[in-house]
Amino acid sequence: MKRILVVDDEEQIRSMLTQMLEHEGYEVHAAENGEEGMTLIGRYAFDLVITDMIMPVKDGLKFIMELVREYPDLKIMAISGGGAIKAERYLTMASYLGDIATLEKPFKRDVLLEMVKQQFAPPT
Repeated sequence: MKRILVVDDEEQIRSMLTQMLEHEGYEVHAAENGEEGMTLIGRYAFDLVITDMIMPVKDGLKFIMELVREYPDLKIMAISGGGAIKAERYLTMASYLGDIATLEKPFKRDVLLEMVKQQFAPPT
C-alpha cells in the first residue's frame, strides 16, 4: 500500500484529499504546515508528498526545498490556489526545484487522482 502525506493549512482541503485518497486505497497522513510535515516524514516512510504552497510556519517552497535536499528520491506534488501572486507562479517556482508535479486549485477529483497514479507509474 502506498503511503501519502498531505500538507495543507486548510482543514477542509486536508480532509477532502485524505478521504479521496483513502477511498482509492492509499494510506494517508496529514499535516497543516511544512514543519509538521517534516516531523511526520521523520517518523514514516512516504511514497508521495502532496503539499500546498502557501501556508504559515513553513510554506510549501521551503518545505519542498528541504524535502529535495534531504529526501531526493521522494515524489512531490505541489498544489496552490494562489495568494499574493498567481498560483501558477508559485507552482512554477516549485517545478524549478526538481521533478515536481504541480496542480492548480481548484482541481477536479479525477485530475488529481490521475496525477497521483502517474507518480507511481514506472518510468517509460
